[in-house]
Amino acid sequence: MQMTSSPTSLNTNPTSFATTLHHHHRHADANPLITPASSPSEPSTPSAEPQLEKNVLHAVEIGPPESSPGVSVPPFSWRKLWKFTGPGFLMSVAFLDPGNLEGDLQAGAIAGYSLLWLLLWSTLMGLLIQLMSLRLGVATGRHLAEICHDEYPYWATVMLWFMAEVALIAADIQEVIGSAIAIRILSNGLVPLWAGSLITGFDCFMFLFLESYGMRKLEAFFAVLITSMAISFAWMFFDTNPSGIELIEGILVPKLRPETIPKAIGVIGCVITPYNVFLYSALVQSRKIDLKKKGRVQEALNYYTIESVVAVFVSFIINLFVTTVFAKGFYGTSQANTIGLVNAGEYLQQRYGGGLLPILYIWAIGLFAAGQSSTITGTYAGQFIMGGFLNLQIKKWVRSLITRSCAILPTVIIAIAFNRSEELLDVLNEWLNVLQAMQIPFAVVPLLHLVSSEHIMGGFVIGTALEDLLVCGCTGNTGEWVCFDRFL
Repeated sequence: MQMTSSPTSLNTNPTSFATTLHHHHRHADANPLITPASSPSEPSTPSAEPQLEKNVLHAVEIGPPESSPGVSVPPFSWRKLWKFTGPGFLMSVAFLDPGNLEGDLQAGAIAGYSLLWLLLWSTLMGLLIQLMSLRLGVATGRHLAEICHDEYPYWATVMLWFMAEVALIAADIQEVIGSAIAIRILSNGLVPLWAGSLITGFDCFMFLFLESYGMRKLEAFFAVLITSMAISFAWMFFDTNPSGIELIEGILVPKLRPETIPKAIGVIGCVITPYNVFLYSALVQSRKIDLKKKGRVQEALNYYTIESVVAVFVSFIINLFVTTVFAKGFYGTSQANTIGLVNAGEYLQQRYGGGLLPILYIWAIGLFAAGQSSTITGTYAGQFIMGGFLNLQIKKWVRSLITRSCAILPTVIIAIAFNRSEELLDVLNEWLNVLQAMQIPFAVVPLLHLVSSEHIMGGFVIGTALEDLLVCGCTGNTGEWVCFDRFL
């Protein structure tokens, strides 16, 4: 495997790594403003991997060709915005996976409305990180894992790949088990967790098959799943009627008690999903953009930004619904310390009863949609992470099988081991959220380094103020596990 070493020496400690990168990069380059993945003047050597990735995404042509490389940004068009809509909503699924729902319901039950401000700010930080990811993907024509492979030394590439896989497997375990729990509820207990895990683990291949009919078909399927989540959890929200005053106060007034710190860290860990950083930089390449025309690149950035803001706002509202429902029903009760993803449906049924449609099944429908959608995006992300970091020259279905097996085997083992120990399964889910929080710097620091480098980004390099903000956010995140250990 051939690696191109970067002049930057990397440090395995995330905090010092981020600080070092902050005082580095920003060196001018004589290359053009944008560095395309390939150049007509430089014939590329035969390689199966880039072709596989392009075939995976099924790029859609956007707009007529331009005659001048220095054109201004075309005027806003609703039709053009619709053509760019899709990748942002796939990205937003990671804000709504079962790990997020676990963090939401436990934060609401244990901390009431007091952590809603943290949910808001962590969502905003997650949005900012995703905007940097789309910026990298659009401006370079390559996704994050590919650029890490090309720019970093071998040891750094392997380390970053390993950390990304750890975070991906942790998230996938939550996603598969979340779907398995929903299947068990909807089947009235006939399907055990381990069987539901197998069903979820393999049905994602069927859904990914939609991609062979075009990226738009897969995006439409995700729109159905996200709509199902929104309707289910909105129904629960308005049916339980949480306190509006306490909700607004929880969003506007920051509060953090020592006993709520573990839940606070879990909220951050599940909202900012490491694998999603790699995924979005690849998804935005599903629309074909002429990298040699700066106006077209800026146009794509503008439309993707609008879509990302809308998609993440929708995810925030859905998470808000879940947190407030459990804050209203279980905060200050004896059930608060025992509630989790496994028994949440039963507790909701006991607390709120049936009505037109039993709340137990409303919860299960939303949980099933969250689990299915996030499992598919997790598998999708695994393809780009493994293919990009390791530059594997293998077919798409083989890579999908490898990435799915890495997660499904430990998930089935866990489902069998914890099938009759619901309390331990919820504790495991909490620790998986914390594990993902600890992996965030290993995705965000390389992203920050690359979008701050003129060598990589050319004229689309980020400004100093934004760079400082991202450095502070990333550096602060690395200390979360210390707080967790101190206050647990």
